[in-house]
Amino acid sequence: MYAILISVFTGAATGCALGFTRVSAPAWSVALGVLAAFFAMVAVAFVVRRKVAAATAGLQSEMVAGQKALQSRINDWQHHPKGDPKRFLETIQRKQADLVRDALVRTDSLRRFSRWIPMFDRQIAAMKVQLLWQLKDFAKVDELLPKCLILDPFTATLKMARQFTKGEDLSAIEKTYRKARARLRYNQSATLSATMSWMYVNKGKIDEAYRLLEKACRDNNTDSEPGATLLRNRDALANNRLKHFSNAGIGDPWYALFLEEPRVRYERRAPTRFGKFG
Repeated sequence: MYAILISVFTGAATGCALGFTRVSAPAWSVALGVLAAFFAMVAVAFVVRRKVAAATAGLQSEMVAGQKALQSRINDWQHHPKGDPKRFLETIQRKQADLVRDALVRTDSLRRFSRWIPMFDRQIAAMKVQLLWQLKDFAKVDELLPKCLILDPFTATLKMARQFTKGEDLSAIEKTYRKARARLRYNQSATLSATMSWMYVNKGKIDEAYRLLEKACRDNNTDSEPGATLLRNRDALANNRLKHFSNAGIGDPWYALFLEEPRVRYERRAPTRFGKFG
């Protein structure tokens, strides 16, 4: 690691310079050398992390701009539909995939910082997993997941979803959940807990799901989503109404896990008095 080498060199040079010139006693030379190494490490880390933050912000802004452009195109088409809807949807999906692939390439460009920041390769792996998930490239997701540094609840939830889909033992999923949950503060674990409770219910472990939701309701704000879903599901289990258990209220973050397909509601339009549908 370059940062460690620079700090060690700075500390050694400082200590040796003070010792050989007899500016300070040997003990003070060592102490000041260690202090110089520490400040050098802090300074290098500060500069490098600012560069990483700028590069990451640039990547995110490009993704947001691309998403806004796609959404604007969708809105225009909804107001003024032209052509085949199926072909239009395929075009949007293709452009969305191109946007994600471009983000993957830009993410790889961040590797130049891995020699400066410890475990930064693992952070890059976590970023790539989220992008590859959108492309449904689960073979590469499975390859990268063991290399991920899982610090955020969304990546942890993706890992749990993949474990469940692959049919791993529930104890392995519980381990991932507990590890991720231990790092989170108040009102950060709603989607993570909702996912684990869904898996319990899917496996017929209703008591475990209820106990988890009981604690999750205390750890999250249940006045709005996604916390409100925790409260509804807890009450559904308490009243033995399994059919009312649903994570649909969470919306896109839930359906992005590909554990359930969103339910599409078709409205039957009532005929007018002239026999035509209005």
